[in-house]
Amino acid sequence: MITADGFAFRVDMRLRPLGDGGPLVGSFNALTAYYQDQGREWERYAMLKARPVAGDREAGRALLASLAPFIYRKYLDFGAIESLREMKAMIHREVKRLGRDDNIKLGRGGIREVEFVVQAFQLIRGGRDTELQVTSLRLALTRLVELELLPPAVVDELHDDYVFLRDLEHALQARHDRQTQQLPEDAEACAALAMAMNLADWTALRAALDACRERVRGHFDAVVADPQEESEADEPLPDQARLERWSQLWRRELDESQAQQMLEAAGFTLPDAWRRLKAFRDSRGVQAMQRIGFERLEAVMPLLLEALAESATPTTALERVLPLIEGVLRRTAYLSLLRENPQVLPGLIRLCAASPWIAEQLARHPILLDELLTPDTLYSPADKARLADELRQTLARIPEEDEESWLDALRVFKQTQVLRVAASDIAGARVLMKVSDYLTAIAEVILDSVLQRAWRSLTARYGEPRPREGADKAEFLIVGYGKLGGIELGYGSDLDLVFLYDAAPHGATDGAKPIDNVVFFTRLGQRIIHLLTATTPSGTLYEVDMRLRPSGNAGLLVSSLDAFADYQRREAWTWEHQALVRARPVAGGAALAASFEAVRREVLGRERDPAELRRAVAEMRAKMRQHLGSAAGETDTFNLKQDAGGLVDIEFLNQYAVLAWACATPALLEVTDNMRLLDALAESERLPEGDVRELQAAYLAYRDASHRAALAKTGSDVPAADFDTERARVQALWKAWIEAEGAAQG
Repeated sequence: MITADGFAFRVDMRLRPLGDGGPLVGSFNALTAYYQDQGREWERYAMLKARPVAGDREAGRALLASLAPFIYRKYLDFGAIESLREMKAMIHREVKRLGRDDNIKLGRGGIREVEFVVQAFQLIRGGRDTELQVTSLRLALTRLVELELLPPAVVDELHDDYVFLRDLEHALQARHDRQTQQLPEDAEACAALAMAMNLADWTALRAALDACRERVRGHFDAVVADPQEESEADEPLPDQARLERWSQLWRRELDESQAQQMLEAAGFTLPDAWRRLKAFRDSRGVQAMQRIGFERLEAVMPLLLEALAESATPTTALERVLPLIEGVLRRTAYLSLLRENPQVLPGLIRLCAASPWIAEQLARHPILLDELLTPDTLYSPADKARLADELRQTLARIPEEDEESWLDALRVFKQTQVLRVAASDIAGARVLMKVSDYLTAIAEVILDSVLQRAWRSLTARYGEPRPREGADKAEFLIVGYGKLGGIELGYGSDLDLVFLYDAAPHGATDGAKPIDNVVFFTRLGQRIIHLLTATTPSGTLYEVDMRLRPSGNAGLLVSSLDAFADYQRREAWTWEHQALVRARPVAGGAALAASFEAVRREVLGRERDPAELRRAVAEMRAKMRQHLGSAAGETDTFNLKQDAGGLVDIEFLNQYAVLAWACATPALLEVTDNMRLLDALAESERLPEGDVRELQAAYLAYRDASHRAALAKTGSDVPAADFDTERARVQALWKAWIEAEGAAQG
């Protein structure tokens, strides 16, 4: 309302649902339903700056929190760039039609382009990087630097240019007392504007403004420009003529003969490639796509076919990549990711062609495509300290009470990190033992995080368990056995775990709902297993095997350290002591870990009868070969793990050596992995140097073949002739140590 004193504020209500045609006031339910069913892309941009300013602000914040999934997607939403690009083009056409090129808000390099740069990152990444869910542009800019999404120098320029443009806008509006962003034309107004900006004259202001707008446009183009229109790129794009031919093939504008000739000339195998491509084009998934999704697919397919043609095995790559494309037909933001980042395609095809396991992981979990955007991290897996820090930051973004999101984030973290290891493995950037080190480190940081969450959950409900007398606090320990304990995890390995605790034997928790310590730790173990094995939309973390606990499946899920020690001393079989050779603490209390190590050293360091030990080891190995090795009479194939002369024989030789000689050679108790155990045997002169190096060479050859088989999904059976030399040497040493009468007893 305008009075003699003017007015308070100009009010614009056009951003409400349905704009001028919608009700002036709507209920929360109506607003939620509108954005869920009818919300348009430009409304997502508008909502980025929404915040409660009056009335019941707490209710307003709750409403905006419920609308967050509409504004911010959980995946990297590169589809937002297309919408932003279209919106900017529409604004540009309107500015040009009205002759407003000197509009400092809507024109080239203006305020809106700075906002679009920031909002593009917020909409693309805000669902994952929740730090970007802020209404302040200046705060969002600082977050872009913290998340390493833009260089500090670029953010500084954007910030300073934004301040300059806004100051200029304020000067314009103060002079005219109305909302305007159009530069003046008359000399007097221009001079006044320059004075208001503390510049010498209009020429100086115009020069500063032109330089500002040029910088803003450069940064805007770097983020928002169509990749097909860029004149320069890190990797040259295919020329338009070739892309147009691939487009014609995909759209069936070529007859079948021409299409097959084109595929054959590009290195595809006929008729397989043509048949597969045709079946995909005719599939129900493609035919049922909505317009926007289909347009995105139409844009991606020529780029994909061109990249496939550059592959050494285009038909194989096509067979492995198409399931991924099929899997994202209804989540077309991933098609936008490929279209907006065509440099991703060669790496994607290279990985899929090299490993059907990676192709399957990407098809099952398309969110992993995000990793292909940053080759520096994709081919450089993090060490344990960086892994722990990255996981901590990831989980810190999730509310403590939102367990489903927490579980999903943990699974995506694991899949992402394993993909990095596999990519660097395929690229030849990591030696075999480092691959296992990385895979083991991933499992350890996840176990630590799962234990912490399970502990917080139970203590919040029942209180802290009572410690034993003389101890500061009760402790829980996760002990890793097998490949986890031996720092030898492979792709898809399960986790062999044993749970131990140290607390008052007859105590209870100190919470409002106290329970016995034993019940508390049992529930803690159950909770850990649930968090590790529960299936969510993002898959499962790990399969867990608890059969190595005292008394196996018949025993308690969780044991006190005293009970564990007593079992190992009095009841454990020889094979259980063999398993203890590769056991080590992987998560939990430091004091309990040290106590466990003391028990392990005591049990493994006992003096044993060599003949009885050889007999027990040989009998257990024979049972395993009978049940797990290659079929009887099969001579053409060799099971890398279970057949005579394979991996398990080397592991058993090491375990025999520890049980037989650790009483006199304590150095054998310092390590749990096979390679360093063999080193210790050589250094202590328990084995000749030559024998050790031959066993290590065989072990590395078998492990390398196992990794390759896992990535290729070919199983552990390999042609026997490929490993005749290694196998013969391992069998000879097995006979000398275990089977021969009068073998050296040390």
